Amino acid sequence: MSTTFIPERFLQSPFWTSFKASHGWKTMYFSVNGDEKTILLSEEQKKVYERSGVFNFNEDSLNEQSVIKRPFVLSLMTRTFRIARFKKLTIAYVPMALEFKGNLNNPEEVKQYFCEADRISGELKKYLPDDTICIRYDFPVDLTAPVERDAFVKNVLTDAKKEGFKKSSVCVQPPDTTILNLLKTEEELLSSMKNKWRYNIRLSSKKGVRAECYTASSPDFDKAFETFYRLFQITSERDKVSFHAKEYYRDLLEKSALYKKNGGSKNEVRLYLAFHEEDALSGIITIFSEKEAVYLYGASSNVKRNLMAPYLLQWTAIKDAKDSGCVSYDFYGMPPDENPSHPMHGLYLFKTGFGGLNTHRIGTWDFPLKKADYAFYKFAEKMRAWFFRVLRKKL
Repeated sequence: MSTTFIPERFLQSPFWTSFKASHGWKTMYFSVNGDEKTILLSEEQKKVYERSGVFNFNEDSLNEQSVIKRPFVLSLMTRTFRIARFKKLTIAYVPMALEFKGNLNNPEEVKQYFCEADRISGELKKYLPDDTICIRYDFPVDLTAPVERDAFVKNVLTDAKKEGFKKSSVCVQPPDTTILNLLKTEEELLSSMKNKWRYNIRLSSKKGVRAECYTASSPDFDKAFETFYRLFQITSERDKVSFHAKEYYRDLLEKSALYKKNGGSKNEVRLYLAFHEEDALSGIITIFSEKEAVYLYGASSNVKRNLMAPYLLQWTAIKDAKDSGCVSYDFYGMPPDENPSHPMHGLYLFKTGFGGLNTHRIGTWDFPLKKADYAFYKFAEKMRAWFFRVLRKKL
């Protein structure tokens, strides 16, 4: 008898990690069992897992005592960087794992969590390249308020450091988001929104804005994608933000369609565009998994902004996610609170107005393996962040 593991977070899915493998990352999968053993999947097991998203465990490997959910498959990615042309460093990255199944208000269980994470990290280390400087985690530990999250981080720092972890000053994944519960009816979802949001959705529809959905298998995908990327360029110029290269987004959509065609992926990436007459007004890319839908990227034009197209577009994706069987819709990234002086204050208002539960994760944590090289890398990383977030915008 066996139990089947199906990824619940898209960043741990074989689809996502295999997609990232086409963009500079190398992927590895590990079986983390209840007997405290972490085992690298063979190349054959890896291929089967990437095709199906399923890996079987023996029933006797279940571990009820662990505060980390076991058994499961852990997706890990590595990337090698050259710094100043003379030094090569490798980072190992584990996005949105390890799942905590204990009580966040119990200090002993939280301490046990980092203790188990330390042990798993030690087991992973032997499979990594010799020049790996750290294992970087985005732990999926969710709290409901920024002050609660900050207090939690402060309280666990000592125990985390004892187990070899350091809180990173740079967050890889957005630590703050708002998440809709799709187990509600459409009427309940609408009633949970702010009045202005319901009004804007109806206004947009009444004024003739139409929302269209595409995948890479759609007959008119090429035209739709070019339209979306033009909106991206407009948004980049207007908001002074940087994006991935054009082929990154196209590849994401095309690989999703290929996986779905081959029957091996429970993830589907969809492109939505909002039009009024012949004008493209807004676009979003959303990934649909078995249980969650996540809004990844968005863009909008500078014309007819009074038609409120982004509201209708999000509502269309939300309804599609619900119809697909997803239980949540994650808006994925916003400021931590309603601070009018924050440069992304408008984004906070837009996303939270849909009535979701604000969620605050504990950010990125590192498990250093080579202290001197890690310190050098952290300095370089801080300088890079300062350049892109501060200096480049001023220039």
